[in-house]
Amino acid sequence: MEIKVERLSPRELKKRGVFSWPVWEKEISRFDWTYDSFEECYFLEGEVEVETKDGKKIKFGKGDFVTFPKGLSCIWNVQKPVKKHYNFR
Repeated sequence: MEIKVERLSPRELKKRGVFSWPVWEKEISRFDWTYDSFEECYFLEGEVEVETKDGKKIKFGKGDFVTFPKGLSCIWNVQKPVKKHYNFR
């Protein structure tokens, strides 16, 4: 299960309807999370490091478009407060 981090053009973000998605915010924190469905999100603010069960660490933040696979279990380490658009499917 792979977390995908991309940089999309403003045109591509608009095409996907990202700016009409709900917004989620989170303060600096550390917590476990399991994805019951596929999530794609676009980070407006913040910095995060996610650690997967196999010990892989992935960093992302402001300006990144990130996709999380269904069934992924991980630990979120929010290093700078997060604000992101998100979409579950």
